[in-house]
Amino acid sequence: MRPIGVIRSPHRTPAGTPIQPTYAQEAEGEIIVHEDFEPALADIEGFEHIWLLYCFDRAGPVKQRVVPYRDTREHGLFATRSPCRPNPIGMSVVGLLGREGNVLRVRGLDILDSTPLLDIKPYVPEFDAYPTSSAGWLDDRREDRRMADERFHDS
Repeated sequence: MRPIGVIRSPHRTPAGTPIQPTYAQEAEGEIIVHEDFEPALADIEGFEHIWLLYCFDRAGPVKQRVVPYRDTREHGLFATRSPCRPNPIGMSVVGLLGREGNVLRVRGLDILDSTPLLDIKPYVPEFDAYPTSSAGWLDDRREDRRMADERFHDS
């Protein structure tokens, strides 16, 4: 895969970065798409939210079992959203504020500054929302942490 752009965010270090977009609603930034992909942004303005897929380029090594931010117990990696993955791909739903050429203005960024962008997809509530779904161990979590520390990133 090759990046299609870069994410500009107010978050410079993992510690203190919100762990999900819902905890980052005040964080605004820009998605700078490489100019050769600007035509692919046509019609995106009609969407209130978009999915960003990106590379966890500063994540630490793969850990098959982790203690996630929202619990005090260890869980299998694939039952968490830890960035220490075999293929370090992240995904976040952000609010789309506007577009100027190849630059998207967004809010709700829980992503580190200068993160490589892999793809953009429209958020479609009919397809992407399942509000009554069970959330596994999160339904009985022991921690309510909303900001990251350094546990999953290289120093």
